[in-house]
Amino acid sequence: MSDPRAVARAVDALRRGWPVAVDGLSVLAIETADDGGLASFDAETPADLLISGNRAATLKLANQREGTPTGPVRIARAPWIDLAAATAIADPQRDLATPLKGPFRTMPAAPESNAALRLARLAGLLPALFVGGAGSEAAVGADDVMAYREADHLRIASRARLPVAVAETAEIVAFRSVGDAAEHVALLIGSPSGSPPLVRLHSECLTGDALGSLKCDCGPQLRHALAAMADGGWGILLYLRQEGRGIGLVNKLRAYALQDQGFDTVDANLRLGFGDDERDFSVAAAMLGLLGQNRIRLLTNNPRKVAGLEAEGIAIPERVPLAIPPNPHNSAYLDAKRRKSGHQL
Repeated sequence: MSDPRAVARAVDALRRGWPVAVDGLSVLAIETADDGGLASFDAETPADLLISGNRAATLKLANQREGTPTGPVRIARAPWIDLAAATAIADPQRDLATPLKGPFRTMPAAPESNAALRLARLAGLLPALFVGGAGSEAAVGADDVMAYREADHLRIASRARLPVAVAETAEIVAFRSVGDAAEHVALLIGSPSGSPPLVRLHSECLTGDALGSLKCDCGPQLRHALAAMADGGWGILLYLRQEGRGIGLVNKLRAYALQDQGFDTVDANLRLGFGDDERDFSVAAAMLGLLGQNRIRLLTNNPRKVAGLEAEGIAIPERVPLAIPPNPHNSAYLDAKRRKSGHQL
């Protein structure tokens, strides 16, 4: 099992713009670096850049290595690559405004590179790093990073009665995990009836849930799910702090900007260097286990949620579809989820 505290210290350091050693390989997140921090990191020799294979393909670096790069790609640091240039290399949202100069020279990435980029993703940062510089404020093993699962360390932190519009006797349960600051919650609607509860895994969506965004269907899905649980008399809403299909709020807004440039929701995530869905459904399974519910009816259109929960030992005798009418702003988004992510009614 991974050491969650070492991973947490490394994640915190990256977010603060401090260098981190991953199995001795020093890295510095491009997104949170500043000129002073980069100068210190470059003290011995200018640090190279490390980017994801998806980003490398966008930058037309695939022909410099054998095959299509699916793993990390290391770019030799040229004299013209200062912090501003590195930021433009890291962030595809800037591609139209900041045409890249080049040429780039690539080289094999170190074995620890996969873990270093995963650490950046865990931190909610773009998977793009300065690599090979001097110093570190935290150290973590590559195996610890790759093995880290929030679900392995999840605990119930508190619970209380919470009257809500659809159920005045609802109960809210909060969960915390060692190594992750996110606090997930479960809202229990009604009382156990002896039958499997209707369960909805709802990933946090600030723009849709709270601000009424029309770009997605999250807000209507949330309201429909709560109403369905109340009507059935027994259900559980798992509200997961996995914004933007797990890439975080800032990166979700970057994906929105890419969508405005003509990319669909899946391609936007890939261009940012993430998977099309970075969520960890083992967290939801752990929450259900702590609530004593290992057999559920799942309210979803996403087969990955079914597979993810079943892989963690949750029995799902019934998948209940969730039909939300599209609007002119989200019809392309919903179509991309059906075509590329396998969503179905």
